Parts: sequence; structure tokens; C-alpha cells
Amino acid sequence: MKPYNMFIDGAAAEPATGSYFESENPYTGAPWARVAQGDAADVDRAVRAAHDAFSDGPWPQLTASERGALMRRLGDVIADNARRLAEIEVRDNGKLFAEMYGQLTYLPQWFYYFGGLADKIEGTVVPLDKKGYFVYTQKKPVGVVAIITPWNSPLMLLGWKLAPALAAGCTVVIKPSEYTSASTIELVELLHEAGLPRGVVNVVTGFGKDVGTPLVEHPLVRKISFTGSDVTGRVINEAAARGFKHVALELGGKSPNIVFADADLEAAANGVVSGIFAATGQTCIAGSRLLVQHSIHDEFVSTLVDLARPARMGDPMSDSTEVGPITTRAQYAKVLDYVDIAQREGAAVALGGGAADRPECGQGWFVEPTIFTGVDNGMRIAQEEVFGPVLAVIPFSDEDAAVELANDVRFGLGAGVWTTDIGRAFRMADRITSGTVWVNTYRAVSYMAPFGGFKDSGLGRENGIGAIEEYLENKTVWINTGAAVGNPFVMR
Repeated sequence: MKPYNMFIDGAAAEPATGSYFESENPYTGAPWARVAQGDAADVDRAVRAAHDAFSDGPWPQLTASERGALMRRLGDVIADNARRLAEIEVRDNGKLFAEMYGQLTYLPQWFYYFGGLADKIEGTVVPLDKKGYFVYTQKKPVGVVAIITPWNSPLMLLGWKLAPALAAGCTVVIKPSEYTSASTIELVELLHEAGLPRGVVNVVTGFGKDVGTPLVEHPLVRKISFTGSDVTGRVINEAAARGFKHVALELGGKSPNIVFADADLEAAANGVVSGIFAATGQTCIAGSRLLVQHSIHDEFVSTLVDLARPARMGDPMSDSTEVGPITTRAQYAKVLDYVDIAQREGAAVALGGGAADRPECGQGWFVEPTIFTGVDNGMRIAQEEVFGPVLAVIPFSDEDAAVELANDVRFGLGAGVWTTDIGRAFRMADRITSGTVWVNTYRAVSYMAPFGGFKDSGLGRENGIGAIEEYLENKTVWINTGAAVGNPFVMR
């Protein structure tokens, strides 16, 4: 098995404990790599390296334009190595190669885009109400940023955070998921070979209690950017508050895909199936609740079943595979548990409903694409994030009922609306409480478009021009140009 060490202060670093843990391939169920098991001592080394790089050395001496030029080189390096990085991700998280390769070929755009923004960060001159003063503002990087990434799209979601953080002038310590650490280490090594100064980006691998907790609590960390579950996000937010640290939290979702009778039903069916079964449902924006108008309910569900039933499962490296395995053993058990819960609560299985026992699935952790009908929005299957290929179908009568159902969850990350009525499209987009609403499409993202959630789906926004503001602080400078400074103890 290939060994992976951490990356601290510009070089590979063995863990202080000398311990390693195994990373398993979700398709074979067998370990394929050994990853360094870090602890608080490793976190301290990495954070201090990042702090030193932020405070002194070549990184803070770069002009904003030089920083942007470097970031464009980093994007080129990712583009040149996209295939190899995608293959590593597939071994680590079991997602389809086509999806991972697509993400990796798109990822350089984040570095180009935010590299271009690096020298567009401008302060202002304040038209003050007082004479004899000149007042201006500057935007300064927050400092050391802790980036904590999930296992479902490790490098893509890392890039969403890393690119604006570097463009702002911050330094970084990354804690990747213990399930998918390999690609992050490989990427950071490549970035340093491309000229990133030592200490600017560091990686500490390991488990949440050993690495994540001391990283969040380290006094030299000034911001935490986290993608993951709302349960962990709440813990991070509470810990960050004790140190008055900045936070950005991209958390869970229970997104509704809403299909009206007047929709292009063929396009809607394709969008619904893609929204829940692409990525094996392992995405925060999975359209895991289908709200479908009563008049087309039976016909539309039948279409979905016919569309999803032939989906090919198996080796995620194969071009013919359409649904891959669940990424972790624990998540595999969780998804199957939710399938059982749904049936105990009275939902009916229209498709799937259990583990896949197809020969082409081998020893991997596969769950059949599953569709439940007869779902009430109060059921756990409709309220809790499953993070697997499980769709809950809920009928509705009219726009008001659809909006009520759509908003009747504690999450607010994404939503889809399928209709040919342009007025309805605008009304629904306005009334649905979520960070993103897709109309007649689903799961589209861009480095230019802000992304984030309402309610329990998180805090802050990633992507778009505003994302760089997440890594900056405002400084106000007052200069006396002639105002009298009198004795404060002498009355006038």
C-alpha cells in the first residue's frame, strides 16, 4: 500500500506519533493506501508554519499581481495533472471517474478566476463629515485559515476554499477527510513544485478528535472554512465562537425538486434522476425530495422508475458505469438504515430498496437506486439528510402547497423548479427559502456564482466575487491633515 505523509512547511512530514491508518477503496472494499495519523503536535507544527509564512518570508512580500500570476500557474499544474488526481480520488471515494475527471478539469478555473481577482481588492476613501481628516480603508487577509474538507468531492470543494483564501493573501492548514486524504496531499505537493512558498499551504491528516478539534481551537487560526454535516458544523461554530474566529460553514441539505404539470416532463425526469442518483446521491445538493403535482404523480413516477431501473452499477473507473458505490462503510450502513426506517414509517418502495447484490458490484458498498412513494413530509426520510441514492416522492396540489412543503425542513441549500410558466418560475424562486434555486435544470455550479445555504445549511458563501471577502477584514485609517488637537482637560 502506498504511504502518505502529511505536508508541513513545504515538505513531507511524518506524524509525531509514528502511526498510520488505512484508506479503503469503496469498490473493492480493500485498503489501498496508508495515511499519516496526526495529532495536536502535528497541528501545532502546521499552524505555526502557516503563521510564520503569513508574517514573514516571500509570501507577504509578493504584490497582489504577483500572487495572482502564481495562482494561474497553480491552475495550470492542476490542469496538467487532472487525470492522475481524478484516478486517485476514485480509488479513495469510489465516485465515477467521469465525474471526478470532470471536476478536476474544471477546477483550474477557480485558480484562474480568483488569481484574476487578487489585484482587484480595493479599499475606499471615506467622504468624511469632519474637516481636517483624511480617512481610507484597506482590506487585509484574515491570517491563518483552517480548511476542513469532506470525502464526497475532496479537491473540488477544497478548491472552492483554497483559491479565494490564497487570492486574499491568507495561509492555510488543510484537514482533509480521513476517508479521502490522498488526493489532497498529492495536490499540495504539486502546488509547491509549481512555486508556492513553503508554509503557505499545509496538510495535516487524521481523525476529527485528534486533528480537527485542535486545529479549530488553535489560537493562531483566525478562520475556519468547513464543508460537512450540520452536526459537526454546529460543534465547529461553537468552538470558533470561543476564540472569536471567523467561520464559513457549508453544511447539509434536504433539497426539493419541484415538478409542475406544465413542465417539460422528459427534461424534468432527467433532471430529477440526475439530481439524486448522480454522485450516488452523495452530494449536499442532492434533490432528495421530489415534489410532484398530483395530476401527473403516477405517470411521472412510472417514468422515473423506467429511467432509473436500467442504471449500470459497478467499477467506477469504467466508462459504462452510471452509479458507483457508497464512499465509506459507515455511510453504507447509514443509507441502508434509512431505507429500513422509510419502510417502517409506511413509505412504499417503487424502485430498489436495499443493498445491490449484482455480480458487477463485487465486494463494494453499493445501494440500489431507490425511490419511495407514499411519503409524508414529516417522515424522517423527508426531513433528514440520507446522503445516498434515495428519493422521497411527495405529491402537492398547487404553488402554495409546493412552497409550504419545500420550506418545511430545517435545511435551505438548494431547490429545483420545473415549469414552462415563466411567471411561476419567478414566483417560486422568490418564495423558496434556499441559497440556490435552479429552474429547469439542477446541480449546475460555477466559480462565478455564489453558493451557500440558508437556515441549518450553513453560514457564508463560496464562489463568485464575494467569496474573497470571506477571507478579508476591513481596516480603517485616519490621518489628521490639519484638525486641531486640543488639551482634553481644558474647557473651551
